[in-house]
Amino acid sequence: MWGRTEVDAVRQNLDMRVHDRVALDEIELYSEMLSAVATADRPLTTDEIDMVLGIGHGTRS
Repeated sequence: MWGRTEVDAVRQNLDMRVHDRVALDEIELYSEMLSAVATADRPLTTDEIDMVLGIGHGTRS
C-alpha cells in the first residue's frame, strides 16, 4: 500500500555517528507514518495506522 522509497531515503541520509537506537527507531516509525499519510487519499483508519506501526491485531482493548 505504501512505498518505502521515502523511508529508505531517510535511512540513507542518517548520520550514523548518532548511536541513540531508540531515537533512530522513533524517527523511522515517524517517517513511515508520514509516508503513509502522504500517499493516502483519505484519513487512515485505526487498522491502517496499526499496520504502519507494526502493531498486531488483537493488541488493543
